[in-house]
Amino acid sequence: MNIDDLKNTWNEDHSFGETPEISIEQKNRIHLPLEKIRKNMRMEFWSTVAIFVFAFALIAVCAGSFKFKFYITILIGSMVFVTFFFYSQFFKLYKNMSETMMKTYDSLQDLLHQFNLNKQYYLSFYLAFVPFLVCELIIVLEFIPRPVPLSDTQIAITLISTMIITMPLLLLLGKLWFNVFYGKYIKQIETLFSELKK
Repeated sequence: MNIDDLKNTWNEDHSFGETPEISIEQKNRIHLPLEKIRKNMRMEFWSTVAIFVFAFALIAVCAGSFKFKFYITILIGSMVFVTFFFYSQFFKLYKNMSETMMKTYDSLQDLLHQFNLNKQYYLSFYLAFVPFLVCELIIVLEFIPRPVPLSDTQIAITLISTMIITMPLLLLLGKLWFNVFYGKYIKQIETLFSELKK
């Protein structure tokens, strides 16, 4: 292959790299669902912070042995750590949505890919709380006094049935919550993306 052929090949490849630009009208249509997603992300973050503050405050004022309060505090602290990890992923998306200038088809496609990735993070976030709920149940079963102590069989049935019920329920709740707060807006953006492809 000579120099002229290489130049022609380069020019052809370069022309294919150009992506169609998004019009101002289409940007305005994309802006509304994006802003609603960002608003819901902010609301969810501050609600989560409030829940953890309330949980720590409740532990501080409630009656109970040092061991019980210490175990619950460590458990909730671990939940904060896991939540921090997942929210760090959500913050990356939040930052990209605010910094991304919707100029091209490719930038919109990249944003949709990030939405799909974060949906998986979101569902994983809910499932990550199953071990914490089981640990909380174990602590409650061990430390809450009862007139008649539970037998080993009752404890085993309680724990196993809790896991069987909780795992699908958390997954279902995560999907439902995601669809209500984010899914419908992502679908609007996907519709606009499909229009751009035509």
